[in-house]
Parts: sequence; structure tokens; C-alpha cells
Amino acid sequence: MESKTFNINRRNFLKGATAAAVLSSFGTYGFELMYRDKPWRVGLIGAGWYGSSDLFKLIQVANVEVISICDVDSNFVENTANLVAQRQRSGKKPKKYSDYREMLAKEGLEIVLIGSPDHWHALQCIDALKAGAHVYVQKPISVDVIEGEAMVAAARKYNRVVQVGTQRKSTPHLIHAKKNIVDTGMLGKISHVEMCCYFHMRANGNPPVQEVPDFLDYEMWTGPAPLRPYDGLPHKRWWRTFMEYGNGIMGDMCVHMLDTVRWMLDLDWPNRISSTGGIYVQKDGKSNIADTQSAIFEYDNLNCIWQHRSWGTPDDPEYPWSFKLFGEKGTLSGSTMQYDFVPYGDGKPIHMDVVYEKEKYPEDLTEKDIELNAAPATRLHMLDFLAAIDKGTKPVADILDGHISTASCILANMSMEVKRPLIYDPKNFVVVNDLEATKLLQRPYRSPYVHPHPNQFI
Repeated sequence: MESKTFNINRRNFLKGATAAAVLSSFGTYGFELMYRDKPWRVGLIGAGWYGSSDLFKLIQVANVEVISICDVDSNFVENTANLVAQRQRSGKKPKKYSDYREMLAKEGLEIVLIGSPDHWHALQCIDALKAGAHVYVQKPISVDVIEGEAMVAAARKYNRVVQVGTQRKSTPHLIHAKKNIVDTGMLGKISHVEMCCYFHMRANGNPPVQEVPDFLDYEMWTGPAPLRPYDGLPHKRWWRTFMEYGNGIMGDMCVHMLDTVRWMLDLDWPNRISSTGGIYVQKDGKSNIADTQSAIFEYDNLNCIWQHRSWGTPDDPEYPWSFKLFGEKGTLSGSTMQYDFVPYGDGKPIHMDVVYEKEKYPEDLTEKDIELNAAPATRLHMLDFLAAIDKGTKPVADILDGHISTASCILANMSMEVKRPLIYDPKNFVVVNDLEATKLLQRPYRSPYVHPHPNQFI
């Protein structure tokens, strides 16, 4: 491990509430991470909305040198490179790439952030690991189960840290809820969980097929996924509305809440998964993801139930995207914005709101499309990632946990498709006694891309 010099006077990037959180979570070791003399060499793959946002949070809390940025949209690369030059301490503008493989081969990166669409996560993560980098990959980690198994196997073979962007585990008010409500037994025995998302987030348009703009390499953007006729920029919302590139609202939003519940209750793989749903209301557009879906993730003496609708009103307006833990002594409701504990019988309710850091990080207020409520959590998530790299330990959102949460949501979609419950065997990579469902664990790749398999990393 590299020795570090602790010299506050030479640094000015430790700020306010994050400092307090670092001290409580990491002790003085948090200072060492933030004041590291030698910068980490960092590269970004996917310079759109969330990839750039993740990178900016890393710059805020660590001594990094962003060496290079890659995206198939040259406008994204240029815009993000200019912002990085303004924000990183060296003032240098990162090198720009359109092919991530070239970047990985040339730059000797220590850390790679992946913020590309879901269908690219597996190949880019595995290639970055092969190149010797530690990886921060956005959720969901994969679009099929075997991709996720291969990512876990590769991380272990190359002995690299992979942190998944399920930053609820680094969300201050949810950490407080776990430590002070769940872990202390205030809920008593917990035998029922409900999770939901009622956001109207499903794009539902019918844009015409059109010419691909010069600034976008659409062939490379599509990569291993099926090549859809180009009908406008796929960025941000549009690609998420097609199963070709992701796993719908189940894969996008349930993965966060299921991962949070698993963390809070120390849950592993579900015993059985079942799901029903489809396109019940929003039938007019091209979108092929479910606008209505229910799922049950079964554990011993515990059902975790998911419901989403991209239409209508939420069941609880205070918690439109949330989880609720029902215990014999009370109920805990949690979201990205707050938590509420309501005891049964005597006792006082407990409420806590999201932590903001707008005054401490004024640059947050000028960042385009930033999720302000998630910014403090992402900063702490980045510090946890760096601590795991430094210590050679597993991060709070290790790739295996990210895989279990992602794959469970994928299996729910598979259950909806085949119309029966599924039991997954992670040791043998099969759905138990179900050859049809087992074939769905691995999506076909478009030529010349080759689908990864965990056995190649044994």
C-alpha cells in the first residue's frame, strides 16, 4: 500500500457535511483518502447524464486526474472534457476517445467509471478489469443473468474492486434508518416488505426513422444489442423504454429498492421469483417495456413484493418510489428523500429527511440534470470505493451484491414472460427444472460481439 501524507493546508476540497459524514464513516482514514498526494488515474466510459455526474462527484472528494473520456457521441465527449478541465485541480483537459477499447489499451488507467447504457455494462466492465483497472459501474450491472455472473467471475480473477452505483447504501438517512431502526430491533420480526415505483417515466413516443447525425456513432452505440432503425437520439430516456437495451422499470428502479432491502435485512438470493404484468395502458408508442408489473421475491418467512405503474397515481404520495418494511413492532418507510418509522401501540414516530449539500458544493446547482438528493450519497459511495481499493477489501456495493439484485429483477421479467415462478441456481447457472427459462439467462449478441461467460474466468 502506498504511504500517504496528511497535510490539510495543501488541500482545499474537504467541505462541510461531507467532511462530517467521512469522519463518522471512515474516521481520520477518510482524510487520508481525500488528501492522497498521488492522484488516481481515471477514465470515463459513457459521458452522458449519469456517467458525467458520477465523475464530477469523484472529482469533488478525491485527488484524481481524469486522463480520458470516451463516448460515441462527440458532443458529449467535448462538453464533459471541458467541464472536467474546469473542475479538476490540474486544469488539464482529458483526452477524448470514441472507442473505449482504444482508451483502455493506451492510457494505463487505475479507475474506470462506466455510465453507458445497460447493454454495454458487461463488456466494458470486463475489458476494464482485464486492463488492470478498478471499476465503478452503474446499475443495473447487466441485461442478462450470465453477463452478471461473468462480471463477478472477472472481478475475482483479476482481483479488482468493482463498486456498483446502488448508492442507497451510502445514503445518510437510510444508513441512519438501518443502524437505528432495523439493526436495533425496533421493528421486531419482519415478515413482509413492499417496494414500488409510480413515476411516469416511460417514454411513449412514435418518432420517425431518420438519418444518424454525424456526431453519433450509432453502430458503436448499439454494440452487442439488436440494431434498431435510428429514430432519434437514444440518450437518457429513449433507450430505457426498449427491452433491447435494458430491463424496463423493473431493472431500472426495482434494482435500487430490492438492493436496499437486501442490505438492510441481510438477504441473499431469493428462494423463488414470480412476476406478472405487461403493457396495460400506454399502448400507443413504440415502447416495449411493461407499464404495469408486480413481482414477488420469496425468502424464508418473508415476501418482498414489487409494484410499478407508469400511469395513474401513487398508492402513497409521500413515498412514490420506496420500500416499506413491516415488522411486528412497527413499520419503516424509506425512499431517496426521507424515512419514517411508525411504531405499533405506544412509542414516538421517527422521521429523517434527505441530506443536501447545496451550500457546500455550489457547483451542484449548475450541473445539468443533477439529482441533488443523490449527490451526497454518491460522494460517500465514491469514498467507499476508494477505501476498498486502498485496503484491498470489498466495497459496500460489491459486484456480487449488485449482481444478485440485478439478476433477481431480470428473473422477475423472465417470470413475467414465461408466466410461471422461477428458481435460479447460481452455482450451476440454470433455472431449476426449466430448460426454456434457462435459455433466457443469456441474450443473443449481435455479431461480431461475443457474449462473456463466467467459466472463461475460472
